Amino acid sequence: MLARSGRRTSLIRAIGRAGSSLRAVRTAMLCAAPLLLAAAPSPPTPRLARDTILQHRYGNDADWYRDRIPLFDSSDETLNAVYYYRWQVFRAHQRDLGAKGYISTEFLNDVGWQREPYASLNDATAFHIAEGRWLRDRRFADDYLRFLYLDGGNDRHFSEAIADAAWGRYLVDHDSQAALALLPAMRHVYGLWDDRFDFTKGLYWIEPLLDATEYTVSSIDASGGKDGFRGGDAFRPSINSYQYANALAISRFAALAGDRATAADYAARVERLRGRVLDALWSDRQDHFIDRYKVDDQYVHYWDQIRARELVGYLPWTFGLIGAEPKYDGAWKHILAADQLGGPAGLRTTEPSYQYYMRQYRYDAATGSRECQWNGPIWPFQTTQVLTGLANRLHAGPDGAIGRGDYLRLLRQYAGMHYQGGKLDLEEDYDPATGKPIVGLPRSHHYFHSGFDDLVISGLAGIEPQADDSVVIDPLLPVNDRSRDRLRWFAVQDVPYHGRLLSLFYDADGRHYRGRAGLSVYLDGALVASRAELGKLVVPVPAAPNPVIVRPSAQSISLVRSDYPRPTASSGTDPERLHQGIDGRVWFMPELPNGWESTGATRDEWFAVDFGKPVTLTRAELSFFAGGAFAAPDSYALEYQADGQWRPLPTQRGAPRANATAAVTFQPVRTTAVRLVIRKAPGAQVRLAEIKLF
Repeated sequence: MLARSGRRTSLIRAIGRAGSSLRAVRTAMLCAAPLLLAAAPSPPTPRLARDTILQHRYGNDADWYRDRIPLFDSSDETLNAVYYYRWQVFRAHQRDLGAKGYISTEFLNDVGWQREPYASLNDATAFHIAEGRWLRDRRFADDYLRFLYLDGGNDRHFSEAIADAAWGRYLVDHDSQAALALLPAMRHVYGLWDDRFDFTKGLYWIEPLLDATEYTVSSIDASGGKDGFRGGDAFRPSINSYQYANALAISRFAALAGDRATAADYAARVERLRGRVLDALWSDRQDHFIDRYKVDDQYVHYWDQIRARELVGYLPWTFGLIGAEPKYDGAWKHILAADQLGGPAGLRTTEPSYQYYMRQYRYDAATGSRECQWNGPIWPFQTTQVLTGLANRLHAGPDGAIGRGDYLRLLRQYAGMHYQGGKLDLEEDYDPATGKPIVGLPRSHHYFHSGFDDLVISGLAGIEPQADDSVVIDPLLPVNDRSRDRLRWFAVQDVPYHGRLLSLFYDADGRHYRGRAGLSVYLDGALVASRAELGKLVVPVPAAPNPVIVRPSAQSISLVRSDYPRPTASSGTDPERLHQGIDGRVWFMPELPNGWESTGATRDEWFAVDFGKPVTLTRAELSFFAGGAFAAPDSYALEYQADGQWRPLPTQRGAPRANATAAVTFQPVRTTAVRLVIRKAPGAQVRLAEIKLF
């Protein structure tokens, strides 16, 4: 065992010396490890059955995912199911803005506090980018970052860590040109946060509501326990960790651009802010990072510490401000304690010992349902942040107050939260005693205010992207785990990384994947590293050009209802429903209806788009929802307007698949309007989730 381990170490070092080409890596393997590879024929390269998996998970909509998402497999079916569900959530929250490209939304339907007319919010953006960076189709993350920085989408509606997310995305794709185009805007936005910087204390402060966490300890106590929706300005671990990470990202991007002065300036800011967080926001008494009050009133006093621990205290680990320093490691005990932050069903945002723990202050006026609060409920938002921080802590050093087995347990607990009565549907917040949703309003279904797939890829599987031509593989599973519910195997396949495809297989005994026992890493299908047991591997990854991002722009998208393009229909003429047919949003979740719905009694219906000017079109995408009273049409035809008449686009007839997007191509046509003529299935109506015309 030791001899073979030593040969593997020599193999890895030899690969590291091999240079920058994939051929050199393969040559190093053959030369450095003859006893490892020559003793017996090499096992075949394992491959997950892509089409079978995607058909099982997504049915008719499998095509959207086929060349986009990395595959995942493990001995835990709940982790598997939630992993694929979260990509479905990602797909549902992609809103096409037409010429501005794609963004990720937080809510599927509209809410009153979103940024109009885009339906964007910036508080969960870092999660959206962290998930989207792992797609082989780089357009979604790229468009979103361009919107945020080049189109003013980062309006500081809430506190944010978007520059840090851009750096995390760069580590995966190494597209320096795209990243550096955003650098001036990153610096500008960072400077705007001076309006929340106390120069005497050297720290940022924020109102909890604008930290996307209303009804926290600071805001409730600042009201004397009477409210907490507004107020409670405080120096918080959240905004200071965000700004630390954003400054570090800007410093690194500036260095990449060769701007040494800016790199040094922001590096100095990083060190100053880190020092102030460690000096001022760490509480020896509470053994935790805490808020200090900015506000001073009859109930609380400036610079005093808040009186209870909150989950937000783990954010210095989430954003790399600290790693495995022993002084702070005891804080992790609080999420393991059932009477502290470790609730039976999930991580509490505040401890039960707090006087106003789980007291309900706010209700929805229309329904009387409970509204959002952060005084104890489980929030997937902060659960994601804490698990990211825990992954960073465990990757930085050996187990201490908390270990790798805890990461797997907490990830599994979080995965279980995605289920409602056996059905996958992540909502806003949950009761930590029961695991049941609290808010439960229509807007809450399939809520994209958190991450999960990044926790699987970079945390559980341990794919740590690097700034150089390498990748660190360090799965967060305990070595020599013999527990009954251990993860006996897992795989991630076709992960885009530095222009290549990275795959990782772990099989405890080699039986499941019928190949190598232990951990194996493949680059573009070739084995580049392995070891017989779990542990860290540093693998060279010679960079390759990324595929060019293709950006077709749908000319049918309508963001403002009163502007062109404008929809009309033969029935179902409610303005909101009509607009949903061309608003750039496509999803097939039945809990939240989306799209134009026919209401006519006859089988033949139509939906038309008036562009208000001549446009040239060559392609269409049609997305039909099926379920309940709705079915995909029996057939359809596309027509275009010419000389005041509707004329057929030839050969465009067929039976589209339900709950999927179908592409239709045709010879270029110049027109001012297009009409979709539908023959409905007997006894059913049609819901057109979206028609896009290119």
